[in-house]
Amino acid sequence: MIAVVPDIVVVVVVVLVVVVVIVVVVVVVVVVVVVVKVVVVVELAVVVVVELLLVVIVVVVAIKAMVLVVVVEVIVVVFVVVVVIVVVVIIVAVVVIEMVVEIIELAVVVVIEMVVVKVVVVIVLVVVRIVIVVLVLLVIVVVVIREIALVVVVSVVVVELEIVVVVVIEMLVVVVVELVIVVVVVIEMVVAVVVVVVSVVVVVVIVVVKIVVVIVVVVVVVVVVVVVVVVVVVVVVVEVVAVTRVPLTI
Repeated sequence: MIAVVPDIVVVVVVVLVVVVVIVVVVVVVVVVVVVVKVVVVVELAVVVVVELLLVVIVVVVAIKAMVLVVVVEVIVVVFVVVVVIVVVVIIVAVVVIEMVVEIIELAVVVVIEMVVVKVVVVIVLVVVRIVIVVLVLLVIVVVVIREIALVVVVSVVVVELEIVVVVVIEMLVVVVVELVIVVVVVIEMVVAVVVVVVSVVVVVVIVVVKIVVVIVVVVVVVVVVVVVVVVVVVVVVVEVVAVTRVPLTI
């Protein structure tokens, strides 16, 4: 009996040591798995944050570039319109100056004619009449030429104004198209951001599900370990009781 009891104690101690070692190993394994899962989750979160920052940077840069393009287009359109208006004003001013010069020339001619007629009216009446006829014809030719020139210049001015209107309309159409493109790009950027947000939500849900699964696995492992320990302890106790009762029955 004395020899049996130490053997039983040794067996119990060995079993307990084995159980403790198994429990420690299982706990260490579970802790390592949890740590690895947490590290993976942190890495996924860092990747998501970096992607979000990249998307924000791309959106900001794209919006700045589009706004700069639209501003440059508007400046070019305004510059072209101003240049065309200046050219038209210069053409009109040239026409007006030519008309004034022609009127002055006609006035001078008329004055000279009057002086000449008064001076030589008695001497060269026939010559003066011929000169007057020639001058009248010249005046008529000059007037006709001036009218033709005015018609041509006015038609040129009208054509220039029509060209200006067409150019302005084309520039406005280009600006409107650029604005539409900017709106479409902004909508695409918003859709991309929404897609990224949805991806982040999906990743977060997956991470949460993984964490819940890890927790459930840890709980199950702990429960199994506890059950195994309890079973082992019960078996050991039963064996110890059985072993200790056998000599007494004898």
